[in-house]
Amino acid sequence: MTFPPGDPWSAPTPAPVPSAPAASGPVIVEIAEIEVTSTTVRTPVGDLPLAGSHWQVTDHWFPQRRTPLWAKILAFLGICVTAGLSLLLLLVKESVPQGTVHVTVVSGPRQYVARIPIRHEGDVTSINQQVNYVRSLAAL
Repeated sequence: MTFPPGDPWSAPTPAPVPSAPAASGPVIVEIAEIEVTSTTVRTPVGDLPLAGSHWQVTDHWFPQRRTPLWAKILAFLGICVTAGLSLLLLLVKESVPQGTVHVTVVSGPRQYVARIPIRHEGDVTSINQQVNYVRSLAAL
């Protein structure tokens, strides 16, 4: 028994499998969605050559001071015991970074910008170290 091509009960034809990107070696450094191999910079919009690429890091973050959750809870629970004295806990502040770091890679006429959210101040240092390493690879 054969089914005509438009019959809803016929077996579906398999979808074409997308071809894998050309192998340019293992990923050496990964900065957000940017992957760097020994010869190529892979971005979501396409591949760029690593040789001669220019990298820039721009900070768009700031530290915000706020009362930590533990201090709010202790102040609320302490009101029953010490009335106003526990409200001094609300003066405790912590610094929380907010914002992003933009990493821009330019190779020839093409460029890509990755926007990386910052959760800790150490993230900024780590991103700068990774970009400096990639700059040294691009200069080879």
